[in-house]
Amino acid sequence: MKSDPSRLLNRNLLLLILCQGLFLTNNVTFIAVNGLVGFQLTPIPWMATLPVMGYVVGGAVSTAIVARTQSRYGRRRSFQLGLVIALISALMCALAVWLESFALLVCSTFLAGYYSANGQLYRFAAAELVDTGFKEKAISLVLAGGLIGAIIGPNLAKYTKNAAAHPFMGAYLALAGVAVIGFMLMSFIRFPDDVRARGASGSGRGLNAIMRQPVFIVAALAASLGYGIMNLLMAATPLAMEMAGFEFASTATVLQWHVIGMFAPGFVTGSLIKRYGVLEVMSVGLALNVLCIGIALAGTSYTHFLVALFLLGVGWNFLFTGATTLATQAHTAQERDKAQGAINFAVFFVMAISSFSSGALVTTRGWYWLNMGSLVICAVLFFALLALFFHQRRRVVAAE
Repeated sequence: MKSDPSRLLNRNLLLLILCQGLFLTNNVTFIAVNGLVGFQLTPIPWMATLPVMGYVVGGAVSTAIVARTQSRYGRRRSFQLGLVIALISALMCALAVWLESFALLVCSTFLAGYYSANGQLYRFAAAELVDTGFKEKAISLVLAGGLIGAIIGPNLAKYTKNAAAHPFMGAYLALAGVAVIGFMLMSFIRFPDDVRARGASGSGRGLNAIMRQPVFIVAALAASLGYGIMNLLMAATPLAMEMAGFEFASTATVLQWHVIGMFAPGFVTGSLIKRYGVLEVMSVGLALNVLCIGIALAGTSYTHFLVALFLLGVGWNFLFTGATTLATQAHTAQERDKAQGAINFAVFFVMAISSFSSGALVTTRGWYWLNMGSLVICAVLFFALLALFFHQRRRVVAAE
C-alpha cells in the first residue's frame, strides 16, 4: 500500500504520529521519574537532576552522529537504530535501579540521549511525507502525536512505580516494551528520501553560510531557548512539588496536563501559522511563557502548578512549531541533515544547561528564583523575534 503525499493524512504520516507519541512516552516518563530516582540514589541533593541532564547531554553529543547516519542510511534505518538504543538504555536504567547505582543511571540516560536525538527529527521528517503546501500542518500534527505520551507517560510512571522490586524499576522495564513497539511501527514507514538523501549528502552550502542567515539564527534561538525555558521549569517540577509536600500522583497529573498543553495545540498550530504568520504565533507562545512564570511566582498551590505548567506547554508548542517551520525556510533538501543537526545540537546544549540548573536552583535557591531566571531567557527571545520581524519588514520594503 503506497501513501499519497498529496493528501495530508497519509499512511506514512499517521505511523510517524504514532512513533512521535511513543517517543514522548519515553521522554515524559524519563522527566517524571529520573529526577526522583536520582534524588533517591545520590547522597548530594543538588545532583538529583543529573540523570535528566545526562539524557539531554547524550542527545547533544549524538546530534552529529545522527546527522551522518541519516545522510548515509536514510531516515528509517537511522530512526530504527535510535529505537534499538532506546531499548538497551531502558534496560540499563532498570538495572541501575536494581543495583542502586547512581553512576550507572546517569550513564544509561546519557546513552538514551541517542534515541532523543533521533526522535527530535521526527518533526522535520513529517514535512517530507506530504506536499509542500501541507508542511506546516504535517509538522504540527506530528508534534500533536505527543498527546499519546501525555496520556501514557505519567500514567505509566504512576502505575508501574511499585511494580518491580525497587521504586520506578517497573517504569524503565515498561519503556523497553515501548521501544519494541516503536521499532515495529517504524518498519512500515517509507520516507521519500531514504535513497535520494544518500546521493545528496555533502552538497549545498557550507554550515557557516546557513547559520549566518537571520531566519536560521532566530529558528535556532527559538527552538533552543523555548525548550530551555520549558525544560528548566518542567524538570524542576517533580522536585518542587515534592518539597512542597505533594504526593507523586499529584505531580504525575500536573505533568500530564503540561504535556497535553505541549501537544494538543498541534491540531491547530499549523493552521494558525498559515493564517496569521509564523512570527505572530511564536510571539503568542512567548507571551504564554511569561504568563506561566507570573502564575508560578504567585504561589505554590496545586492549582498554581497545574495552570502554570499547562500554559508553559502551550507556549512551548507555539514557539517550537514556529521555530521548526522557520528552519525549513533556511536550507535546501541537500543541506537538510547538517542544518537540522545544528539546530538540534543547540536545543540539546541549552537543555543540558537547563536540566542541571533546574535541580541546582530548586534545591538551593528555590522555585521562586528558578522562575525569575526564566524571565531573562524570555527577554532574549523577545528581542530575537523583534529583530527578525524588522529584518523581514525591510526586505519587503526593499523589494517593492
